[in-house]
Amino acid sequence: MSQLYVLYEHAAGYALFSVKEFEEVAMFLPQVESSVTDLAKFNSIVKLAGFAPFKTAISALENINAISEGIVPQDLMVFLDDFFSKLKKKKCQLGIGDSKLGAAITEAIGVQCSHFGVVPEILRGVRFHFHKLIKGFTDKSAGIAQLGLGHSYSRAKVKFNVHRSDNMIIQSIALLDQLDKDVNTFSMRIREWYSYHFPELVKIVPDNYIFAKAAKFIKDRKTLTQDKLEELEEIVMDSAKAQAIIDAAKMSMGMDISIVDLMNIELFAERVVKLSEYRKKLSTYLHNKMECVAPNLQSLIGDQVGARLISHAGSLTNLAKYPASTVQILGAEKALFRALKTRSNTPKYGLLYHSSFIGRAGLKNKGRISRFLANKCSIASRIDCFLEQPTAVFGETLKQQVEERLKFYESGEVPRKNIEVMKEAIEMASSETPKPQPGEASSQKKKNKKKKRKLEESEAANGNGATTQSDENGAGEVAEAAENGGDGEPKKKKKKKKNKNKDNE
Repeated sequence: MSQLYVLYEHAAGYALFSVKEFEEVAMFLPQVESSVTDLAKFNSIVKLAGFAPFKTAISALENINAISEGIVPQDLMVFLDDFFSKLKKKKCQLGIGDSKLGAAITEAIGVQCSHFGVVPEILRGVRFHFHKLIKGFTDKSAGIAQLGLGHSYSRAKVKFNVHRSDNMIIQSIALLDQLDKDVNTFSMRIREWYSYHFPELVKIVPDNYIFAKAAKFIKDRKTLTQDKLEELEEIVMDSAKAQAIIDAAKMSMGMDISIVDLMNIELFAERVVKLSEYRKKLSTYLHNKMECVAPNLQSLIGDQVGARLISHAGSLTNLAKYPASTVQILGAEKALFRALKTRSNTPKYGLLYHSSFIGRAGLKNKGRISRFLANKCSIASRIDCFLEQPTAVFGETLKQQVEERLKFYESGEVPRKNIEVMKEAIEMASSETPKPQPGEASSQKKKNKKKKRKLEESEAANGNGATTQSDENGAGEVAEAAENGGDGEPKKKKKKKKNKNKDNE
């Protein structure tokens, strides 16, 4: 009969518990589930077999990070190895909560692991009664250890580069879309509200933002005189419109309005103006964030479309993992599933429809250009995600390729090949990257010298000239390449080798 041991990972350390007659216990699983919360019953089945506390908080964090990824940390491996080495003669089975960690333990130590059956219920009971099963351990001390480790673990998981955080882009574009809706709704309300008093202003000033500023400045139309022409001209930014507003105010068909109503209209117009100004600031902030996080995607399709793609995917990493076909219909999921159900044509584009390239393409070529654009967006997002030093060179190059493809559809002008374009982009990007320091260059030279020495030693060990002519030529080429940094001429080296052979003869 095999003995079951259950491993429990706590914030204070690793604990091993032995389970008495677990095969019989497993047969009465419903009774076990109901009696887990009873310490007396649970203590008669489960006993502490070993405990290995963590030495420091840093060690606890390292161990818990490794366990969360399914890797056996060194402390756990030493603890289990020492424990099970004493029980070689007995057949042992280890109960564990995570199947990945169980597979890693089996591979490392050779102990059979199980994560189903009675094991989850035993672990539930251990978790519930842990502070009572360990001597000198209290509920308060267990809570302090869990709280400290929980905070450090969360900080380690949420750690990111503050300058390249796509979370800020996701929140910014969501707020920008919401502000667009709200500003539009509020602007329509102020236009309708103020039009009772001055209906002619709507036709003269169609822009919502300028209308709200003008309504805030004019207030009562009867007080608008020629003296206010300059101030009104600064708001409207057109002298003819400013004069037309003053002329219309004298002959307006609007109703008279009380001072209290005008005060409320003025306050509301001020709110609309402030919201519009904040919307402009938020747009600038989004532009700066996209420059830091996804410069290539930004230069390819713009700030808002690129940010919407990142937001819809969940993160820049998720967007980089998507194939081009998924990027193409991202945002058109309802239309896609409706087309699959009805067996009709699938959508050609989703969020990419808002790109200027789709609008410029002809009706027949919209699907083609959207597919090509999705391909380039997928490449740009992968470059942005995995490039250590962000640069917008690749985005500009990909944008030129889309422009060339549009010309090809319109006039038939053949675009450049993708390999040539990418080579140029890589050269441009490498010229922008900072040059290595003098210390780095000297270390590279030392590495090349070491390679050359190893090659010479291997040649000497291979028989001092007993090798064939082709081997000598090959070694000479490699040595020359190592000596000149990969730019050597193997042909000249071959001639030297032949001359040496003739001299020996």
